[in-house]
Amino acid sequence: MGLAGRPDPGLEEGVTMLPTIAWRGRSVVMIDQRKLPALETYVRCRTYIQVAQAIEKMVVRGAPAIGIAAAYGLVLGAMGMGAATGRSFDREFEKVTKRLERTRPTARNLFWALERMRAVYERTRTEGARAIRAALLEEAKAIELEDAAMNRAIGRHGQVLLRDGWTVLTHCNAGALATAAYGTALGIVRAAVAEGKSIRVFADETRPFLQGARLTVWELDRDGIPVVLITDSMAGWFMRRGEIRAVVVGADRIARNGDTANKIGTYSLAVLAKENGIPFYVAAPTSTIDLSLADGGGIPIEERSPDEVRQVGGRLMTIPHAEVRNPAFDVTPAAYITAIVTERGIHRPPYEKSLKIAGE
Repeated sequence: MGLAGRPDPGLEEGVTMLPTIAWRGRSVVMIDQRKLPALETYVRCRTYIQVAQAIEKMVVRGAPAIGIAAAYGLVLGAMGMGAATGRSFDREFEKVTKRLERTRPTARNLFWALERMRAVYERTRTEGARAIRAALLEEAKAIELEDAAMNRAIGRHGQVLLRDGWTVLTHCNAGALATAAYGTALGIVRAAVAEGKSIRVFADETRPFLQGARLTVWELDRDGIPVVLITDSMAGWFMRRGEIRAVVVGADRIARNGDTANKIGTYSLAVLAKENGIPFYVAAPTSTIDLSLADGGGIPIEERSPDEVRQVGGRLMTIPHAEVRNPAFDVTPAAYITAIVTERGIHRPPYEKSLKIAGE
């Protein structure tokens, strides 16, 4: 089904596995992550509005993947503009950019990608519509390729933190589905396995959207990496029993002092890890670092639809008028984070120093 719930002629079912998101002939094709693991289908977006809706409706999710989607969405927006450049083109470009910015306010990579695209536009705005569009598409493709390379580097750096025989806990999905390829947190796991280490993963189911249960387990099972699914509330018990040796998560925005926004429930895991003497690692590309924010208090936290909590798989789990709070993210204070892994290496406290060097 399409984004509006009607048959979408761009939807491709049963096709060969594509990357999470890909540019295909004046359109953006992305795997519909709402349907996994039951069904592997693809949505084709031909307009920037469709891309914005795909981001909002969680067809595509994960901060790096959102940034890539937004960059391609801006290309589609530019392709829909008239041939004339100048002030009218400027206004349309700003309109498209603002629409994409409104989709997921917590994800720093979204704004980072759009800032890069804006810089390209400013550099080429006097060269004609065709040149502008070509330059924007080239930049969007570069963002995608760079993200894949950054994830591989994160994996190489981070795998040294995991020892042979360890069981690692992860939360939400910070794998290939959340990025251009390979993943951040799961990239570290994949790199450790590639080094010959025996690694097992405990995956929190990650209520309310169940990214851990639906996506992380699916990814790891396809890779043949042992994975055990647990409910979010079980993590502390397994830590106490000594069955979890490290926690590795992704990030949606990292402040200058190391405070990190990630999927709701991450903060609880960090507190539990510290209580049980377990290292807590954050894996993210430098595009997730926001040096403009002194600490996590300035990170905007998205609140999503109450129905994501009231329902599971479209089935009502409580009274229909139950009052709900549904923040999509929380902020883990830097004091609970053992290290932050980026494509530039392993960063340790004081993060004001190590992240400044990484983010510059």
